[in-house]
Amino acid sequence: MSQARSLEPWRWLGIPMVQVLAATILFGIPLRVWGLRLPEPIFPLAVVFAWAVIRPSILAPFLVLLMGLFLDLYWGGAKGLWALCLLIAYGVVLAARPIMAGQSRTILWAWYALVVATAMMAGYLFVMLDAKSQPDPLAVLWQYLATVVLYPFAHRLIDMFEDADVRFR
Repeated sequence: MSQARSLEPWRWLGIPMVQVLAATILFGIPLRVWGLRLPEPIFPLAVVFAWAVIRPSILAPFLVLLMGLFLDLYWGGAKGLWALCLLIAYGVVLAARPIMAGQSRTILWAWYALVVATAMMAGYLFVMLDAKSQPDPLAVLWQYLATVVLYPFAHRLIDMFEDADVRFR
């Protein structure tokens, strides 16, 4: 059983946001090992999922928007693409939150994979509409798999703060 921490916004929103943005910058370094590049998972999806599972918040959607805009600027994509995809993921998790309550780690991982698939599919479709060409499906699949592997980080955040506010159980 984990020890719940207090829900001060800087602890459950601010610190994880800085961590995932730093991880994004770190994995964005053009480093090649044996000719292979580092994967480019969507680190913010892990905290977006965790924030919506932990509790509804008025600050979280604004921070989700900021993280998405940061991803757009950092990767040079269409402005608003990742912001919209992350907000869609956050909304899906908020809508399904009552169903997810009390589920096992494995079931939550499956939900996380579904939410990541939803966000990635939305991004895929939006890029097709914007660029009028199809992104490489294999690259999107690898990015999806690299992002799904991040679930333990989301689960750790959920474990740390899930029981801190009994009003939203």
